[in-house]
Amino acid sequence: MICGVLTFRAPLSSSSSFTSISKRPAKHSTRLEVQGSNSSPGTPLTAEKIVNDSSITGGAYDFDRATTSLTQKLLSSSKKVTIVRHGLSSWNEESRVQGSSNLSVLTETGVRQAERCRKALENMYFDQCFSSPISRAKNLEAVDAREKYPKEYTTWREDPANFSVNGIYPVQKLWGAAREAWKEILLSPGENFLVITHKSILRALICTALGLSPERFRSIDVNNGGISVFTFNRKGEAMLQSLNMTAHMYNEHIYIY
Repeated sequence: MICGVLTFRAPLSSSSSFTSISKRPAKHSTRLEVQGSNSSPGTPLTAEKIVNDSSITGGAYDFDRATTSLTQKLLSSSKKVTIVRHGLSSWNEESRVQGSSNLSVLTETGVRQAERCRKALENMYFDQCFSSPISRAKNLEAVDAREKYPKEYTTWREDPANFSVNGIYPVQKLWGAAREAWKEILLSPGENFLVITHKSILRALICTALGLSPERFRSIDVNNGGISVFTFNRKGEAMLQSLNMTAHMYNEHIYIY
């Protein structure tokens, strides 16, 4: 886990748009023109036009009823949640499923990735930090699932939503855990949260926020140390601001959003 490595210092004043510190020349802006069901050719895509033409937007442009509420109750304020995947672990390196065991530990590369995450977020202020719990080490024999359980392994890789062990469907159960986690996070005091977790629950958090079913488990991927950001309106509806940001893994990138 990178939770023990991350530290945060000075708070940052709120900003209405996502930015990051980067010395790159600004690109020339372009004017987008569209033709919708009620649009004439060459009509500029303006906010007023989008709001008035539901066929273009599906009613989601103003972030009102854009998605399903994750809390089913009104929040005290809008929220921002930053989700970070932990650094490279020993079992990540071997492409092995870790589950909730702590038999896998951060590699030297993972520690360096964690430090890069800390530096990339050092100008951010978080009201609370949530970390995925890891069970104590268990006396489990490490096995190659592909060799010992080929049928189950194939289901896990090709149809994870219907993968089961002794009548339990882990991915479906994971979706329920993710929904409960979102409620705990969003109903907590504060407006800006940091969540540090593992790939599987991270996938479930992102998918449930976007209304995707367990069948879409492998449609989302996040690298070790990857950073994703969601904003939530007071109704508990999610909007994905960024997914799997990794610029900080390759240079001294600092995020401000």
